[in-house]
Amino acid sequence: MSKQELPAGAAQVAEQYPEIWEAYSELGRACADSGPLDARTRRLVKLALAVGARSEGAVHSHVRRGLEEGESTEALKQVAMLAIPTLGLPSGVAALTWIEDITES
Repeated sequence: MSKQELPAGAAQVAEQYPEIWEAYSELGRACADSGPLDARTRRLVKLALAVGARSEGAVHSHVRRGLEEGESTEALKQVAMLAIPTLGLPSGVAALTWIEDITES
């Protein structure tokens, strides 16, 4: 993801602190390469982690990236549904609305 495609806050950090941003990006690459999960599975796991952290911005970012990489809207929404038994109905519904912010805009 280029600096121009980053959410505003992350883009600001990348611009003001390029060495830190590069180290952070490298950490992300190393974590992605640390095991056997394929790209699609990693993408959905990262969305689920964002949902669990209740980070609306991160959910938006992972949904945008997922759609750009060919993920179906139905799969992204299922992540929110899977959150309900673990995180509770309010968290799952919040996640669904955050996903729909992007998929239905």
